[in-house]
Amino acid sequence: MHGEYKTPGGKLVIVDFDVIAGRLRNVEISGDFFLYPEEEFPVLSSALEGVDADLDDESFAERIRMDMHPDATLLGTSPEGIATAVRRGLEAGKEEEK
Repeated sequence: MHGEYKTPGGKLVIVDFDVIAGRLRNVEISGDFFLYPEEEFPVLSSALEGVDADLDDESFAERIRMDMHPDATLLGTSPEGIATAVRRGLEAGKEEEK
């Protein structure tokens, strides 16, 4: 599945993933936003790896916030922006199943 979200006044967020047995798998987050330190990028994906695909957007965002190091900084997007991209990917996937 593939979801995109352009953060208002910010940058593009792209999330690619599979849904296997109702859970997000093989999550990859990319885009033209920035994350400092860059070493935190794998944390974004791992925060959503294996979570229930039926969570609401706030729960996706909270998972990201909880897993990010307190000193890490997202520039050009937010955990909510990433959650929106996930939701769009899930919705697009449901449309394709029809």
